[in-house]
Amino acid sequence: MQVRKLTDLDVAGKKVFIRADLNVPQDEAGNITEDTRIRASIPSIAYCVERGAAVMVTSHLGRPTEGTVGPDDTLAPVAVRLGQLLGKPVKLISDWVDGGFGVEPGQVVLLENCRCNAGEKKDNEALAKKMAALCDIYVNDAFGTAHRAEATTHGIARFAPVACAGMLMGAEIDALSKATENPARPLVAIVGGAKVSTKLTILRTLADKVDQLIVGGGIANTFLLASGKRIGESLAEPEMVKEAQHVMDIMKARGAEVPLPTDVVVADEVSKLARANRISVDDVGPHDRILDVGPKSSVRLAEIIAHAGTIVWNGPIGVFEYPQFAGGTKMMASAIAHSEAFSIAGGGDTLAAIAKFNIADDVGYISTGGGAFLEFLEGKALPAIAALEARARD
Repeated sequence: MQVRKLTDLDVAGKKVFIRADLNVPQDEAGNITEDTRIRASIPSIAYCVERGAAVMVTSHLGRPTEGTVGPDDTLAPVAVRLGQLLGKPVKLISDWVDGGFGVEPGQVVLLENCRCNAGEKKDNEALAKKMAALCDIYVNDAFGTAHRAEATTHGIARFAPVACAGMLMGAEIDALSKATENPARPLVAIVGGAKVSTKLTILRTLADKVDQLIVGGGIANTFLLASGKRIGESLAEPEMVKEAQHVMDIMKARGAEVPLPTDVVVADEVSKLARANRISVDDVGPHDRILDVGPKSSVRLAEIIAHAGTIVWNGPIGVFEYPQFAGGTKMMASAIAHSEAFSIAGGGDTLAAIAKFNIADDVGYISTGGGAFLEFLEGKALPAIAALEARARD
C-alpha cells in the first residue's frame, strides 16, 4: 500500500490543509472530557509549523445538521485545547470554504466543523474543489474516518495539488499492512463483541487468513451454540448458528482452529453484585448467563497468544467492566503484553480494556479507528486511503 507521507515532503512556506480527527467527548458545559484524539493530531501539526508551513486544520465533531453550526457543533473548545498543546494561540475560522481568511507561515488556524458544510457527507465535488484551492498540500491524518467518502476525506484528496498521509494515518497504514499483508506466523485474531451479525464479514475474512481465531462475548456464545453446547439465557444469536458453523468449517478445512471455552463463568444477571460461578461448559444450566471464560480456558488462550507471531485484537472476551467477569480479558491482555509477537488492537471496548489493565505501552500498535480498523481487516478498500494511493501514482 503506497501513499505519499507528510515526512517525505518539503512543507516550508506552503499552505497545508490537515484533515484531523478531533471528535472528542464533551460534558454538558462544553468542556472536553478526554483529549486523546487531539493529542494524537499534534505530531503532524507540529511538524508543519516547525518547518514554516501555514497550517489549516479541520475536523468533524458530533453529528451536526449540514448548513448550520449549532452550539453543540462548534470546535471552539477544541481550538483552545489545541492551542494549549501547541503552546500558541489557535484561531477558529468560521465560513471558511470560500477563503478570505489569512494564515501565515508558522501559524495554525482551526477551520470550523467540516460536517456543518453543505455537501460534506455526500462528497460534493464542487465543495471539494473549493477546499482544495485553499492549500498547496492536503494531509489526511484522520484514520478513524478513512472508511467514509466525504469531501474532506476523499474529494479534496483528488483535487489538491499534493495529497499525502499525515503521521498518524501513515502509522495506521503501516501497522495494519504489517498485520495483514505478510504477517509473522502464527497469526492469531481475537474478535469479541455482542453479535456475530455485526462482525460476520470480518469473521469470514479472518477465517481464510488466520491460524487461530479466538472469539469472545456474545459471539463466543453463538459459536458454542453452533458446536452443540447449551448456553442457558446467555446473549447469543441463534439465527446466526449456521454462519458460525461455516466459519469453523473454513478454519477446520485449513487446519486452523476456533478454540472454544471448556469452562465458563456464569451468573443469573449482569451486574456488579452478581454472583459469579465457574463451571464446565457442559454444566451450563437453563437460567445461566455466560459472562466470561473460565480459568482453564483463559490459560489455553494465553498459551495460544504466547506462541503467536502476529496478534490482531478487536473486542473483549467477557463482561470485563465487572471484576468477577474480567478474568478472561485480563489474562488475555497480560498474555499480549508479555508476547514477543507484533500486536495491533482497535475498537472502543478494546481500548477501554487496554486502559483498564494498563498495557498500552506493551501493545505493538493501538489503532485510533473503530469502523475503519474493522473494514481494513475485512480487506475492504477504504475511500480516503484509496484516494491517497491514487494520488501517489500521479
